[in-house]
Order: sequence, then structure tokens, then C-alpha cells
Amino acid sequence: MSVARLRSLRSVALRTPDAARAAEFYREVWGLSQVEGDSGVSWLRGTGQEHHILEVRQAERNALGKIAFSVGSPAEVDAAARGLAELGIPLVAEPGRLDQAGGGYGLRFADPEGRLVELSTEVEAVVPMEPQGRRAAPRKLAHVVLNTVDIDAAVAFYRNVLGMRVSDWSEHQMAFLRCNADHHVIAFNQAEWTSLNHVAYEMPSIDHFMRGIGHLRHQGVTPLWGPGRHGPGNNTFSYFADPAGLVCEYTSEVEQVQEDAWLCRVWRRVPELSDMWGTAGPPSKDVRSHMAGVPDPGHWWDR
Repeated sequence: MSVARLRSLRSVALRTPDAARAAEFYREVWGLSQVEGDSGVSWLRGTGQEHHILEVRQAERNALGKIAFSVGSPAEVDAAARGLAELGIPLVAEPGRLDQAGGGYGLRFADPEGRLVELSTEVEAVVPMEPQGRRAAPRKLAHVVLNTVDIDAAVAFYRNVLGMRVSDWSEHQMAFLRCNADHHVIAFNQAEWTSLNHVAYEMPSIDHFMRGIGHLRHQGVTPLWGPGRHGPGNNTFSYFADPAGLVCEYTSEVEQVQEDAWLCRVWRRVPELSDMWGTAGPPSKDVRSHMAGVPDPGHWWDR
């Protein structure tokens, strides 16, 4: 019944009052490379082949600008538009050439909590930047965690409309959803308001992960939480705050799912499962405050 077969999480867009400072952080400290820029907006890439994995745009307040997923062809974009119409979900942008860095063919619509979702294909590729090289730089987006006021409704929408599969639950507090072999590309966290919880960037190896943390420490940027290894997803983690206070994560070794053999689990929310190494301990009040963010009503394109 889903409208599309998602191939991967392609990029996210962040909206912030000081986009220039945030872009400088992701470029000079975090390890991304700027591919294009314009007045008030920057597009940044990892070492993989995606044209960009992050867009940072000037806005009045911190907010999630967009989540972009890749699909296989323009025909699949057109089919998704028809499926969305049948479900009564209006389009924010009809199928067509995308007026953005990297181009491509795609469409956009809003999910039930006002987040802008893009399905795209034929976006310009870039040459990978020595993915196994020594530089401690993110390869791609790993996942985005979203705070939701109704976790069951959010999960149902992304499962039924976008065809995502639930890999695991953390009690009834978090749900981890996948669209490919990666354990999760989206996770939802039950919260008091809708907002961005954090964005995770995948490092090529655990060695790159640790050297990345070391590089940030040399820049005077220390982890909010981590390093450690999560139970759900089995991935390493270290969380930081960018200059706008938005949470960004280095991760590696994300668990790979075998569809025919995977069994969804419900994990207990206890410190020894949130950090299997026992190095990070439970998240502090400061971490939770950063991850809660500020209320994000979405629908910014209508205002």
C-alpha cells in the first residue's frame, strides 16, 4: 500500500538563525565539504557519492527544513504522486525538476506533523572522496531522530505511506525504522512537542569515529554524551551540539538487517542497554534538553 520504495536517506535541511556560523562549523570542524552556497544557504557533502547530505538555511528559529529520500526513477516519483493523491495527501511541490543544488527530479509533501518530505531521483552524483582514507570525515547520513507527540501515528504514517519497516522499539518511547539494510534511517521519540531530536552522520569505521571525536576535542568541542555503543542498532555514538544548539552525532558500525531473518525486539530503557560499553552512562539532563529542542510547528513554506 506504500506510495514508493525508498532506497536511502539522502539529505536533511536545517533552518537556523545563524546559518553562516552553523555552516562554518559543519565545514571547518565537523568534517563536511561545501559543494555550493548562496545567500543564506549552504549545501555540504560527506565523503560518499551523494551531492549533499546537509543543507543549512537562514531562518528565524531552529527547525527541521526537510528530509529527503532517494527513489529509483522519475517514473517512481510520478507513481508516488498518484499514490499520495489517492490517499488525500496534498503535494507541496508537484513532480518535476528540483530547483536546488544538485538538481534532480522529485516531489515534496508534508507528513502529519508538518515536516517536509522529499522523494527524489537523478540528483547529481559526486566523486567519492577516498572513503577509506585517513581523514576523519562523515561518509553519509546515518539517521535522523524526530520528536513526535504521537509515536503510533508517526510510525503508522511512515510505514503505510512510505513503506518503512520497524526494526526495533525502545519500550514505547522510541521506534527505529529502516528503508534498506541499515537498522534505522529514521527514529521517532515520544515527546511533549514536535521537533528535531538529532542528526547522525556515519563514519567509515570505528577508527574514523574515534579520530573524529579526537579532532573535535582538539577544536574545543566536547561530547554531550558518549562515546558509547547503543543496544538498538548496535551502533557507536557520540553526541555534540552545533553552534545553534542542534544535536549532531558521529556513529559507525550500524547494524545491517537481513530482511528474511530479522525479528523486531522491544528493548528495555535501562542504562546498560542505552550504552552497551558502559563508558557513557545514561544521558544527562543537559543532553535531554538539547535533544528536546524547541517546538517546531512545521509548514514553514506556508508562512
